[in-house]
Amino acid sequence: MSATATARVTERLDAAAACGLSICIPAYNEEGAIAETLDRCLSIGDALRGAGVGSFEVIVVDDGSSDRTAEIVGRYPDVRLFRQQNRGYGAALKAGFDAARYDLIGFLDADATYPPEEFPRLCTGILEGGADLVIGSRMAGAETEMPAVRRLGNTFFASLLTIIGRTTVTDSASGMRVFKREVLDLLSPLPDGLNLTPVMSTRAVHEGITLVELPIPYRERVGESKLSVARDGMRFLTTMVTTALAYNPVRIFGALGLLGMGVAGATLATLAWMRFQGTATLGPLGTFAVFAALVCGVAGVTLFALGASFNYLVSLFYNRPIRQGLFRQPILTRPVETLFLPVGLLAGVTGLVVAGASLWLSLRGWPIERLWLYLMASAMAMLTGIQLVLWWLMASVLRELSARLIAGAARKDSRV
Repeated sequence: MSATATARVTERLDAAAACGLSICIPAYNEEGAIAETLDRCLSIGDALRGAGVGSFEVIVVDDGSSDRTAEIVGRYPDVRLFRQQNRGYGAALKAGFDAARYDLIGFLDADATYPPEEFPRLCTGILEGGADLVIGSRMAGAETEMPAVRRLGNTFFASLLTIIGRTTVTDSASGMRVFKREVLDLLSPLPDGLNLTPVMSTRAVHEGITLVELPIPYRERVGESKLSVARDGMRFLTTMVTTALAYNPVRIFGALGLLGMGVAGATLATLAWMRFQGTATLGPLGTFAVFAALVCGVAGVTLFALGASFNYLVSLFYNRPIRQGLFRQPILTRPVETLFLPVGLLAGVTGLVVAGASLWLSLRGWPIERLWLYLMASAMAMLTGIQLVLWWLMASVLRELSARLIAGAARKDSRV
């Protein structure tokens, strides 16, 4: 072997010896499965070394168990045990992260559902694949015993994150992961409950952390599940959405706003087509459709404008330029909120003209049955115009404040 090749092998061995993995296991009343989980974790040392991980440790955080969980863990001298009052799954994991000694941190549940034997492969995704966070995907794995209801819920949450994060994710709530310690600050703050994993996924996507998913097998847990499909599902949804809003509000508000405006536009187009076809009156369903179009149109404009303005608040909070929008790439050459003023004035003037014409026609004897639809359209146009002008004013102030803050930070950095 040449000297160069020998040096490369030595360098690789030194890197492997320097790299370590801390496996964190939150445990709450898991006396039926904790021993199997620990035995399997402690048996993967050779496989980890083969993957480039020179050393590893197993940390169990007992989250106030009332059974024999802590007693069983105490029988394993090579396992670090920490005990705390019952604070939740996420709180136990974060305690484990704080206690971790190595630069790679992994975790899995204590209920024997996840395969510790997959940790070497997940570590390889970081050491050789260049990832910052590797998720073991139960949804992409060929072998899974996940109940149908939970599979449906996980598919929904993964699809939601894929839409709002513009990154394909198959299992946003997987409880088996490995990540670099250095990205923990970007992933924080993390919640104390079972919703830690979907929030971590949402933050990773929006922070631009390199995320990789690898398929893993999954089996049904030993013992009773602590997950409530309804309660925890709602918590997953609300925390994922609020986390995403903290990064890019216009992606959610803007999409909802476009949906509302689309419903209003489609309804108005249908009414115009019906009138062109000779329909002069509306029945109960038609009248309700007009009402729904009015509500959806005004609400849609409000939500869209709120999202665009909200992004400036995010920019002010993070002290950085706006870097995200409704779509992956901008479709306009200038910020969309700069169009609020001309569009708002046009809508307001149009509404006033229609209102004036309706008043003139009513004074000339037109019955209200022929004018009510025009009056509703006039009201919608004027309300929309007023909103857009006000949103333009607020967005202009926020844009000015954001520019001043960023410019001030740049001057400060240049002086340093």
